[in-house]
Amino acid sequence: MERDEAARRVAWLKAEIVRHNVLYYVHDAPEISDAHYDRLFRELQDLETQFTDLAANDSPTQRVGALPAEAYAQIRHRVPMVSLQNAMNRDELRDFDVRIRKFLNTSDEMSYVIEPKIDGLSVELVYEHGRLVAAATRGDGTTGEDITANVRTIRCIPLTLVRTGDETLPELLEVRGEVYMPIEGFERLNAEREAAGEPLFANPRNAAAGSLRQLDSRITASRPLLFYAYTLGAASGFVSTSQWNLLGALRAFGFPVSDLCRQVVGADAILEEYVRIGQMRDTLGYEIDGTVIKVDAFAQQQELGEVSRSPRWAIAFKFPPRREVTRVERITVQVGRTGTLTPVAELEPVRVAGVMVKRATLHNEDEILRKGLMEGDFVEVQRAGDVIPEVVAVLAQRRDGSQRPFFMPVSCPSCGQPVARLEGESAWRCSNAACPAQMKEHVVHFASKLGMDIEGLGDRLADQLVDASVVKDVADLYFLDRARLVALSRMADKSAQNLLDAIERSKQRPLSAVLYAIGIRQVGETLARGLARHFRSMDTLMVASEQGLMAVEDVGSIVAASIHDWFEQAPNRALIERLRAAGVQMAHQETVGEADPRFAGKTFVFTGSLVEMSRDRAQALVLERGGKTASAVSRKTDYVVAGTDAGSKLDKARTLGVTVLTEEAFLEMTGSSRQKEY
Repeated sequence: MERDEAARRVAWLKAEIVRHNVLYYVHDAPEISDAHYDRLFRELQDLETQFTDLAANDSPTQRVGALPAEAYAQIRHRVPMVSLQNAMNRDELRDFDVRIRKFLNTSDEMSYVIEPKIDGLSVELVYEHGRLVAAATRGDGTTGEDITANVRTIRCIPLTLVRTGDETLPELLEVRGEVYMPIEGFERLNAEREAAGEPLFANPRNAAAGSLRQLDSRITASRPLLFYAYTLGAASGFVSTSQWNLLGALRAFGFPVSDLCRQVVGADAILEEYVRIGQMRDTLGYEIDGTVIKVDAFAQQQELGEVSRSPRWAIAFKFPPRREVTRVERITVQVGRTGTLTPVAELEPVRVAGVMVKRATLHNEDEILRKGLMEGDFVEVQRAGDVIPEVVAVLAQRRDGSQRPFFMPVSCPSCGQPVARLEGESAWRCSNAACPAQMKEHVVHFASKLGMDIEGLGDRLADQLVDASVVKDVADLYFLDRARLVALSRMADKSAQNLLDAIERSKQRPLSAVLYAIGIRQVGETLARGLARHFRSMDTLMVASEQGLMAVEDVGSIVAASIHDWFEQAPNRALIERLRAAGVQMAHQETVGEADPRFAGKTFVFTGSLVEMSRDRAQALVLERGGKTASAVSRKTDYVVAGTDAGSKLDKARTLGVTVLTEEAFLEMTGSSRQKEY
């Protein structure tokens, strides 16, 4: 084939493949079979290989992934990606409607657009003159991570906008939406990871986020990701007067838009659609956790404006946590890093909120007795915060005589040594410091982000290192060599070197990280920082008396005894000396930074589930600004930050008159935007 003929054929193939992508992903009306599509795609690949100058960046073949990026660059959003307030019940939804009409000084019923709240990762796609030039995560709402190479691998996202006539494509169009993973694809991916001995993703949203934030876009290309568009950021050369018209325009440009979206009038119609979408939830093939209601007219949106970094004109109306009934086949016991024995309910698999649930923690023996749970019982299970499976009720009336009472073991299921329950504690513990189960958890904790931050050392590798007797305590990590690592299953030479490099870098971690990593009971990240600042070196801390330890703020007699006893044990002192010999940092180095007067010296307690960031990240925001965090509410507490499903800590804060902050108020106080837009 001559080049001119090849150029014409390449142009036709590119246009045809884009057209079929739109038919398949946007209109759900494919005209050809998957096999036919694959033949067109392969022909285009072959021609671009033969005529390399015809392989353009906007070709569909460029979705296969590029070489790994060294790190993510940052992209600043022209228009901040703000978040939404939540309506928790019908009354709050109606209150939203009343506020809107009162603000606009109208008694007429409002026109709204209701959309499904898809549970994925918010992204922004930047098109210039119709071509995709950049893509970013939401980040902190102002600045996101550059994920352009990864987004280009998602087939349903157009690389060039579709023309619907002779009109000129917009000079600039920033399209926002949700990247998500369908449930079927999520389950298939987890099955593949389980077969390969890799850690499983907790839910489709985590899988989507993990797939999109890969340094190697070839990994992203292999994942079953999809996209729905729902709004714009900045735009030039494009005008729309309403949200409903915008959704139609986005669909015409080639973007998938949810078929569940509806234009409605009045609060009653919103509630009817909310119920309709909720009834379809289990049949969709992807996860949604509620609906989003937006004032339709853009002129009214502009008049309403924003409040506390959230638009007045939109609200998220979430679905209540869902419960399902299943049976407890048996109760097993796991051994944690500190020797704690945790009972776990092994369940007949049941789909809860779109995820197959097979296990649920039972916390401790007292919790089992309180619930009256027996092996073989039928139970109600829900995912707390739509994430963590938990047994919420025992259906004792369904017992048929086959149920069996459960008793905590008298010996450790991992090492066989005796277990004990100390007075005043709810947990049974294994006291054998050489217990393999404890050591695996200890290695993972030691290598964690808040500890020694050893990238690449997770659960699977920790299991291998301990099972192969390569690591008998965490100090052994610093004496590993490449030969012993490459002998492990699925450990390539490059992976081994990357791990050794990460271990070497960890030697420079601050003393506070070392104190957290070695796993002293009662010593979390905040206390580790306090101990490092007070004692300045590991040597001084090791010889401190209990009275001397109590001079550190927030250290009482029980915590002081725990720290003192840890350093009194010869194996622990030997561990410190081995870490010192390996070159691990053992002295405190003061960091330079100006404390925020709103945080300096103030104590924050977090309760409930945070939506926009992990609790670790929220606590880090406090510490970075000179504040402190604690796990319990007391009269010394300055602020309690209450997320969803907040419990007894919130009640105690109110009793003591402690200031309670919502997550939104906390983020406002830190100067951080929320992490997600719907």
